Amino acid sequence: MTQAAKQKRTVRYRSKWNVLGLPLISIAFGPDSCTKQSIGLARGIIAIGDMATGVIAIGGVAGGAIAIGGVSLGGLAIGGIAVGGLILGGIAVGGIACGGVAIGHYARGGAVIGTYAVGTQRRDAEAVKLFETISPGSLPPERPAAEK
Repeated sequence: MTQAAKQKRTVRYRSKWNVLGLPLISIAFGPDSCTKQSIGLARGIIAIGDMATGVIAIGGVAGGAIAIGGVSLGGLAIGGIAVGGLILGGIAVGGIACGGVAIGHYARGGAVIGTYAVGTQRRDAEAVKLFETISPGSLPPERPAAEK
């Protein structure tokens, strides 16, 4: 592998427009020797980077009202590990959680822990009602008692 290929690519962009003291768009990937950052830290209304914080945040680690990332924390969080209000993730923890492992007040997934849950071993009527309202027709039909 060449020396150039081994070197990590650095990308930095901040829009000139600011909203409430934050750049409208902030993008940061890779190390930055000028600021001595080992990873890209993006902070803005729309933030995209290795670690991103903003109203809309997209990154390896993301936090914001809408967060999408490997690890995400937000009002609407989507990711491998997601924590927040309305959650979609491999491991989902929050008020309304959907994932392989879902933990929440309302939980839907393979393995579920919740006040109201829809999963392989549980099918609470209250959870069915909520998830059918959010996404009509997305729940599999209930299995007959003989198959359980």
